Amino acid sequence: MKAKREHIVPLSPQAIEILEIMKPISAHRKFIFPSRNDHNKPMNSQTANAALKRIGYAGKLVAHGLRSIASTAMNEEGFNPDVIEAALSHNDKNEVRRAYNRSTYLEQRKQLAVWWGDFVSKK
Repeated sequence: MKAKREHIVPLSPQAIEILEIMKPISAHRKFIFPSRNDHNKPMNSQTANAALKRIGYAGKLVAHGLRSIASTAMNEEGFNPDVIEAALSHNDKNEVRRAYNRSTYLEQRKQLAVWWGDFVSKK
C-alpha cells in the first residue's frame, strides 16, 4: 500500500517461482522477507540498499533506482506510459485527469509483469 491506497501488484511467473522457493526458507511465516529482528514485521526498506552496497554497487545504484531502470525499459519497449505509471503506483500529476480516470489498468499491468519477468530472466 502506498499513500494509504490499495495497490495490486501483478506478478510474473518468474516472480511467483522465486516466492515459492522462498516460502520454505522463510519457514512459511507471515512475511516471506521478514525483518531480521522481528519475524512478524516485513524487511526494512533499507535492507535492499545494504545488500546492493555489499555486492559492490555503493554509490552506483540504490534499490529505488531499479524502478527507474524498469520504467525506462518498459517505455523503450513501447508500453502505454499510463500503464507503466500505474504499475509504479504513481499518481497522475494532472488533477483533473486523476479525478476522472479511475482505471487501474490491471489487465495491461499483468501483461507488463509477464514481459518484465521475461526481460529480466533472459540469458
